[in-house]
Amino acid sequence: MRATTIKVEGDLLKELERTKPRALSLSAYVRAVLRQEVLRRKMAAAAERYVEFVRDSPAERAWLDDWDSADLATAPKRRRK
Repeated sequence: MRATTIKVEGDLLKELERTKPRALSLSAYVRAVLRQEVLRRKMAAAAERYVEFVRDSPAERAWLDDWDSADLATAPKRRRK
């Protein structure tokens, strides 16, 4: 695995040290923040692809319209045996 060293200093370093959980080292915290940002970007891209899918798929739009109009507050009636 390739490793990279990144120099963090000044106000950014102070802010990272101030906000990191005590249980984590600064390196572990920065890795976690970077992972979270990568995941956030992937989820945003997936959301954009889904919006395009819904826009281009009449069947999916119809299903979502049915779901939006469903009464979720009232319990369904029980069938008699």
